[in-house]
Amino acid sequence: MSVDGEAGRREDEADEPGWDVDPDDEWGVAVITTVGRQLKLRREALGMRVVDFAKAVGYGEDMVYKIESGKRIPRQDYLVVSDKVLRAGGMVAAMWEDVKKVRYPKKIRELGKLEGKAVEIGVYECNIVAGLLQTPEHARALIEAAQPPYSPDDVERMVAARLARQSVFERNPAPSIHFVLEEAPLRRQVGGTMAWRQQLERLLEVGRLSNVTLQVMPTNTEPHPGLDGRIELLKFPDGTAVGRADGRFNGRPVTDLKQLRILELRYGTIRAQALPSRESLDFIKELLGEK
Repeated sequence: MSVDGEAGRREDEADEPGWDVDPDDEWGVAVITTVGRQLKLRREALGMRVVDFAKAVGYGEDMVYKIESGKRIPRQDYLVVSDKVLRAGGMVAAMWEDVKKVRYPKKIRELGKLEGKAVEIGVYECNIVAGLLQTPEHARALIEAAQPPYSPDDVERMVAARLARQSVFERNPAPSIHFVLEEAPLRRQVGGTMAWRQQLERLLEVGRLSNVTLQVMPTNTEPHPGLDGRIELLKFPDGTAVGRADGRFNGRPVTDLKQLRILELRYGTIRAQALPSRESLDFIKELLGEK
């Protein structure tokens, strides 16, 4: 690829949504502002003008100004190339370790951090496919359906953050993960027929993992304690736990033992009423027309 072609590709990537700094994320603002300031100081120390630096790294001048002023999150590629241009000996490239921690929205980072520490994860979803199970196309279609709509930048950040949480399936040792999904969302063709089929195939793929139990709650079942919203329970190596539930707890995290027992009772009842794992996977196969 030519230098001009490479530069054009980088400029196109830089303009992608999902990389603006969230002004309400204080820690994120502080990190990106510091990184931008360090980049500017190093550039000026070499006597490089913005126009020359932009040409050298293959990005537009406007993008360089935004990154140096802390208004734009730099991509890893930008930091790697900048490191070479600024002769930083790996110091600039290493900034990615801090940048990637604030790449996603604050609420999602906090949730992902908890899920990353848990040894047991239990999720019940009544209206959608659980975020940990969503394909990129399914996640994007759900987020874009929100009213009032999110900006393209917010949509991309939220999709990327949701997918990043799925690294929990790659942990070693693997946590024990349980899902209960309602039948209705599985029948809803979010994003179109192809995206819907891909989503169901993803459920089958994850449901076959040895550390995952996936159950479906049939629509024609008796009323159960999850009808007022989602439930999530996370248990940690030290014996502590945190739970969240719509309805009674309004989605707030709870750690009180009495409240956790209530959530565990509700979740246990829901699992008992749902189809067993094997029957649930067979049910999904039937939706796909494979049985």
